[in-house]
Amino acid sequence: MWIFIKYLFHAIFYRPLLNGLLFLTSILPFHDLGFAIILLTIIIRLMMFPLTHKTLRTQHIMKKLEPEIKKIKEGNKSREEEARATMELYKAHGINPFSGFLALFIQFPLLIALYQVFWKGLPFSKEDIYKFLPIPTYINTHFLGFIPLDKGSIGMAALAALSQYWQARLAMPPKSNTLSQQKSDPAALMQKQMLYMFPVLIFILGFRLPAAVSLYWTAMNIFAIVHEAIVRKSSQHGSGN
Repeated sequence: MWIFIKYLFHAIFYRPLLNGLLFLTSILPFHDLGFAIILLTIIIRLMMFPLTHKTLRTQHIMKKLEPEIKKIKEGNKSREEEARATMELYKAHGINPFSGFLALFIQFPLLIALYQVFWKGLPFSKEDIYKFLPIPTYINTHFLGFIPLDKGSIGMAALAALSQYWQARLAMPPKSNTLSQQKSDPAALMQKQMLYMFPVLIFILGFRLPAAVSLYWTAMNIFAIVHEAIVRKSSQHGSGN
């Protein structure tokens, strides 16, 4: 069973992404692998945009509903009443709190496949390349002319960590609670810890892995930052109308 699942993952996710990367590299000027990684990341994010956009909007609406959810928790004695009232509130605002699970379910195998593509590095196995796809005779693995993508890079790892911090910082809700309330909220404390711990982890991993992984992570974060800013701005305009 495991061998069959591994085969499906390889055929449905890994090979298409690998061949997509090689195709983009072959059509780009100077066969630049770095810009091919950025372009592939943008294409993947655009393909998943409807799901991620819906999830992001749902998260913003749920943040706005936090005061009402708090009132529900304080006013209901049983868990059943609290859950029913909360779901009614979500339904009234036209949101599904479980919609994010579908986006995560689809993103997870894509992320693993992309990591495998970048992690295995060059040369790629000829067995995984489609027969109809011409293999580039030369692939420029030095991003911007001086960053080797097949080796670890402190600079690229730092860039991935900083973009991860910025993205997580932007996604955090505004500081509207008092300091005592923040200290007593386990979710807020955990979110604050992850704000600093996750970028450190990304830096350590990015330094040990090929710089191609850090470049992919940075491109993905920048796309997410722009997306988050657009959704936040449209949400503010919507609340003002």
